[in-house]
Amino acid sequence: MAIERTLSIIKPDATRRNLTGKINAKFEEAGLRIVAQKRIHLSLAQAQKFYGVHKDRPFFGELTEFMASEPVVVQVLEGEGAIAKNREVMGATNPANADAGTIRKEFALSVGENSVHGSDAPETAAEEIAFFFSGLELVG
Repeated sequence: MAIERTLSIIKPDATRRNLTGKINAKFEEAGLRIVAQKRIHLSLAQAQKFYGVHKDRPFFGELTEFMASEPVVVQVLEGEGAIAKNREVMGATNPANADAGTIRKEFALSVGENSVHGSDAPETAAEEIAFFFSGLELVG
């Protein structure tokens, strides 16, 4: 399996509860390296642009308002099969369906406030990383 990079976002429900360190520990324990990271507060327009792929979905407004409500931590994770590994560590979108030991099972409050976002494919990862980071910020 190849070394990949993927975008991870620690969402407002988790940053509000000071879970950044605990969540990052899960990534690192799974063999993922954090090669770029920053804490930002998205504007509503930025959240809408980032989640534009979902603009026609019924949850778009709620999602983008939530993501702009408080600071988030955006980061780039790197490792063997990083995209799949990150998704495995995150767990199912619905925390009720997430496996024990996953981030969402342990920390998510609901389907909407599910603590983390992760890229779902190599193309998406590249686009999402470029949305938040310049090449100079990727120091892996």
